[in-house]
Amino acid sequence: MSNYTEEVGNKLNELLEKTYDAEKGFKKAAENVEHSALKSYFNEKAQERYNFGHELKSEIKSFNQDVDKGGSLTGKAHRAWMDVKSLFSNDDEESMLEEAIRGEKAAIDEYSEVLKETSLPSTTKSILTSQKNTIENGLSNIKTLEDLR
Repeated sequence: MSNYTEEVGNKLNELLEKTYDAEKGFKKAAENVEHSALKSYFNEKAQERYNFGHELKSEIKSFNQDVDKGGSLTGKAHRAWMDVKSLFSNDDEESMLEEAIRGEKAAIDEYSEVLKETSLPSTTKSILTSQKNTIENGLSNIKTLEDLR
């Protein structure tokens, strides 16, 4: 097995871990909001990340790499923060949305960083570009949900 394959596998596993985190975070956010459009948005984003995870897992397996299971410590802390924020914030729905936007921007940065890797196979680059574009489009469309008041 070449180092490049192992390196690509490691990078994809890191993205997969963050995808798991995002999926769990969006599910948690959907549980903590009453606003129907926002609840729907968070549920759609959770499903989107679930789908992303399956694409990433298939790509990792195509390199005969092990697939990491679970989420990161940072993701668990983020979800706990969202729980606390929902308990104590008067504008918890707006706060959840702001936190989701922050997370989406971070995801775009992470995808961009991995896409800079020159040794990415074309299939991997295609999957990552598509997922990144989906996140960017979703971030553009989120503007309609920002005025919850």
